[in-house]
Amino acid sequence: MHYPKELSGGEQQKVALARALINDPTIILADEPTGSLDSENEDNILKILKKLAQNCKCVIVVSHSEKTVKYADEVIEIKNGGVNMQEKLALLKPMFRKKL
Repeated sequence: MHYPKELSGGEQQKVALARALINDPTIILADEPTGSLDSENEDNILKILKKLAQNCKCVIVVSHSEKTVKYADEVIEIKNGGVNMQEKLALLKPMFRKKL
């Protein structure tokens, strides 16, 4: 058995996600859910969140990670005190074509 203070940041994040999902919520608010994770675990968590969104859950993710964008259905950027949706989406379309 491990106590919370003995877990790494990534382990704590995975436990927090599991605890949040055990109650089968309709809305999932994830603030930097992959901040302390390595690249492989970041992909795993984002895939889980994407699958939840595809199964009638409302998933809202706040992140600084550019990797998160490729899993998003919608992207809203908050920059310099304003909300910017159209410009961000226009910038992302060419980026996705290159990666696919």
